[in-house]
Amino acid sequence: MNYLNELIKTVEILRSPEGCEWDRQQTHQTIRQNMLEEAYEAVEAIDENNIEHLKEELGDVLLQVVLHSQIADDNKEFNIQDVAKMLNDKLIHRHPHVFGENKTTDTKEILANWEKLKSKEKQERKRILDGIPKTLPALLMAMKISKKAVRAGFEWQNYEQLLECFYSEIKEFQQAQTQEEKEDEFGDILFSLVNIARWNNIDPELALAKANMKFKKRFDKLEEMCDKSLSDLTFEEYDSLWKKAKKLTSQE
Repeated sequence: MNYLNELIKTVEILRSPEGCEWDRQQTHQTIRQNMLEEAYEAVEAIDENNIEHLKEELGDVLLQVVLHSQIADDNKEFNIQDVAKMLNDKLIHRHPHVFGENKTTDTKEILANWEKLKSKEKQERKRILDGIPKTLPALLMAMKISKKAVRAGFEWQNYEQLLECFYSEIKEFQQAQTQEEKEDEFGDILFSLVNIARWNNIDPELALAKANMKFKKRFDKLEEMCDKSLSDLTFEEYDSLWKKAKKLTSQE
């Protein structure tokens, strides 16, 4: 059985007059947030290396693709076959080393060709930083902006210069007077940190996610060990419990 076709048919029925009233009322805008949430849940399953959970969450992401396509089909705009054809054509066009005569196994050359072909497809993008989604998480957006600028030649000459820039941003933050100035300078610190991550081949979004989970694990252990309300703890008691929690969780 072709379950993909079965899924498409099921969604078509749900959107039909004989289907589900809630599904029929949905638009691209009303289920916009669902796409983001399902994608994040799929990424969480990847981070947890939970294959069964990943299979389920990829299904939820696929549902969003099929549902948006059905909404567009109902509006006489496009359908799921148009989506699949556009994607297939794009993949073939951007892989001339596989489907064309430009045979190469050099990954740097492959990525460079990908960007050239992509820029030719996106003629409406007049500036280097055009095309970066505004809805991206801030850290991910900063990384994309940085990488695009670097590909255009906008780069520090060495790592030491980058570190000097980072320290200067901290100094400017310390000298800031108003709340607006502090917020502006703090943003500059974060952006410079993203560039430090890029130089060290670190995904800042993933690094922060891991730091969040590490803090949560340690704080949960601290709370577990505490025999009174956390709000009643002195700084010294908090510090002592934190050090114990840190040691215990590192051994788990």
